[in-house]
Amino acid sequence: MSEESLFNNESIISWLQYFAKSAPFDLERVKLLDITRKGKSVIPTVETHRATLVFTAAGDEDIFYRMWNAGLGECEVWYNEGSEPEGEVKHDLLCNMIDRGINASAGMLVLNKNARNTYKIGMDNDLFRRGSVHYVGSEIRSVILNKMQVEAHDSVLVISGESIAVESAMIATAGSVTAVEYSAADRSTMEDNIDHFGLHNIQVIDQVNEEAMKTVPVPDKVMLVASASMEQELDLLTRLNPNLNIVIYTLDMGVAANIDKVFEPLGIRDKEVIQIAVSKLGHKNLFTQEPAPWIITARAERK
Repeated sequence: MSEESLFNNESIISWLQYFAKSAPFDLERVKLLDITRKGKSVIPTVETHRATLVFTAAGDEDIFYRMWNAGLGECEVWYNEGSEPEGEVKHDLLCNMIDRGINASAGMLVLNKNARNTYKIGMDNDLFRRGSVHYVGSEIRSVILNKMQVEAHDSVLVISGESIAVESAMIATAGSVTAVEYSAADRSTMEDNIDHFGLHNIQVIDQVNEEAMKTVPVPDKVMLVASASMEQELDLLTRLNPNLNIVIYTLDMGVAANIDKVFEPLGIRDKEVIQIAVSKLGHKNLFTQEPAPWIITARAERK
């Protein structure tokens, strides 16, 4: 059976009816999630829904461990031992199931009494895998994501912004994120984060050129860290999407002050430049100031 037809309308309704007989949940509020389809991520979905009916394929050996590792151990999981919606319904706390895998294509109901109604941006840096990356402060990341205005169905391109790519993927649950990592060490850290957060809607590529961009969705929005290749990147991306939304991060005042020289030839308009300063109170009641980047937003109107 193909991946697309593994769970059709009839089987989905059967699983809903099966759990409705035993599990305490409101059908009106249940979220359906078929993670056998490409680009569907279970962790951010369960985090923001009180009831999620997850359809899985056999062979996922550590799905419950990843969910527990993401802080979902208090969720209640309702399941059975087979691949059909029949027989005894079992349930347990997810924290008691971390050694279990998925051995059959089936539905399982995950109840999260602590679910948030919306995704909360600006995760603490301690949640990310360390590796080679020096992450931007969570307060600054919150502003960047606010300026990006990522929506559920967006296609997002993030160049050298690992934590931004992770949080964008958690927001764009029905969309996709492409992370560009020029450094092999940073690519490894990015892939480690993807696995750590159980994200299936991120692709990682190692450069921005015509060949690489043929393999990924055309972006609606791009976030990039300013670099020597920024002008060439924007030239290609605005040709692919003449109405591209752009967010640039830089610590170089010269880049911020002279950005029009990059934007004007490419037909990029509606520029806004802000600077963010964050100071934190440390030991001995002294404030420590973090690097103060410029955040540049604009929109392409290329003809």
